Amino acid sequence: MKYYSTNKKVSGVSLKDAVVKGLAEDKGLFMPDSIKVLPQSFFDTIENLSFQEMAYTVADAFFGEDVEAEALKKIVYETLNFDVPLVHVNDNIYSLELYHGPTLAFKDVGGRFMSRLLGYFIKKQGSTNVNVLVATSGDTGSAVANGFLGVEGIQVYVLYPKGLVSPIQECQFTTLGQNITALEVDGTFDDCQALVKSAFIDEELNEKMKLTSANSINVARFLPQSFYYFYAYAQLKSFHPKLTPEELEMVICVPSGNFGNITAGLFAKRMGLPVKRFIAANNRNDIFLKYLQTSEYRPRPSVSTIANAMDVGDPSNFARILDLYGESYKAITNEISGVSYNDEQISDTLKTCYTKTGYLLDPHGAVGYRALNEKLNDDENGIFLETAHPAKFLETVENIIGEKVEIPQKLQEFMKGEKESLSLSKDFEDFKNYLLSV
Repeated sequence: MKYYSTNKKVSGVSLKDAVVKGLAEDKGLFMPDSIKVLPQSFFDTIENLSFQEMAYTVADAFFGEDVEAEALKKIVYETLNFDVPLVHVNDNIYSLELYHGPTLAFKDVGGRFMSRLLGYFIKKQGSTNVNVLVATSGDTGSAVANGFLGVEGIQVYVLYPKGLVSPIQECQFTTLGQNITALEVDGTFDDCQALVKSAFIDEELNEKMKLTSANSINVARFLPQSFYYFYAYAQLKSFHPKLTPEELEMVICVPSGNFGNITAGLFAKRMGLPVKRFIAANNRNDIFLKYLQTSEYRPRPSVSTIANAMDVGDPSNFARILDLYGESYKAITNEISGVSYNDEQISDTLKTCYTKTGYLLDPHGAVGYRALNEKLNDDENGIFLETAHPAKFLETVENIIGEKVEIPQKLQEFMKGEKESLSLSKDFEDFKNYLLSV
């Protein structure tokens, strides 16, 4: 499979080069030349497959031409050594719980897959000293850092906005040491992301260092996230064994920040997954919603909210969505709708859901749950992505529900470590000089 850039000035790139480079030389994002449609027989019996078996079929369609079958199978099975259960919340609304991995967030899937695929290519070509740059608003940093922890030949730099990630999230990537370096940037997530992108196009840096990205701009990060959309469909079929695929009327609501997650879902639909429509749920950073309403995309500085992982003012993967739909505003709005909620609405939703159903949401899942309550039709089945464990936002969630939240053992272990981070300004020259110095 060959890859091209969304800016259309780069094409014919191998998977290895797309993964290792992360960002195309023309500053665009890599896209596969084609998207394979899976056979109907796969969907007819999908509920009989394990998560790993199902994911391998999907992974083979993306990566099978470039990675040996046994190696790809090993990558998939090691990545997905945890469950992603679909849980009935109330009425026709279900939660896809993506927080059962090692860092208790949905990005464990993409982070673990990418670390293993990059490791595969590095080992195959005998490379050493590869530097992974990742900007995070919370969960990306922990998932990537833990995915790459101890991987020989790879150094990871996690850039995060000072004071704008939850204390537990911060613990998950600032206490690891080894080949993980945390860089605390005096700015927003958008500033962190801008530093990473600027690094990739700086000639001097790229001459002296092998750089790659682990954000969802990297195809090896966002494409594996399509796996759990197929698994959601399989589990929904099991909940309703007498309904036909048409009668299931599956609607998926995705809490959206950098839009890599929903883009993976859109790819799954192109591969034949019977999704009726998608809802992109935003917090106050509603750039995509404004686009849906006006057809004009106007990035602006992000604002801080209690759903901090979605605090993105210029979503990178919007370029992929545009490319996927041939830049047709009509085609995009036919399949994707949007909503936006403020902190008060998110808090109210989290508390109401817990009081009425006993189901505890995190602030990001609350955005998705509220959207389905408002936008779902009676004949549809709605699935929202519960992207992180509520305990990762401990103080916020406890203040909202007025009760103590039990902290999972996995998180407690992270909290025992001592924070190690370096402070940086948001000025690119400072970041560049730091990288050159190390």
